[in-house]
Amino acid sequence: MALEEFEKEEPNNRDKNLIRMRSITNYTMGVFFIAAGFFFMFPNKYSIEFLSKYDSDLMKMFAVICWIYGVFRMFRGYSKNYFKD
Repeated sequence: MALEEFEKEEPNNRDKNLIRMRSITNYTMGVFFIAAGFFFMFPNKYSIEFLSKYDSDLMKMFAVICWIYGVFRMFRGYSKNYFKD
């Protein structure tokens, strides 16, 4: 069998469940990191005393990094490219 034939093959039930679980995990982590970015970019009255100890510019950079990584994780969950090399 050639390598191309394996790529066209349907995944079995175990692989489908693994793909679904990894996709859900990526979506969840993506939402978590996007929410963490909002937490650091726009602190509310409860978190302002905790976050006031840190540099404002670094917190905003960290928030942007969290957003980028969250979007990346959600894209990875959407593309479901787990077993393809």
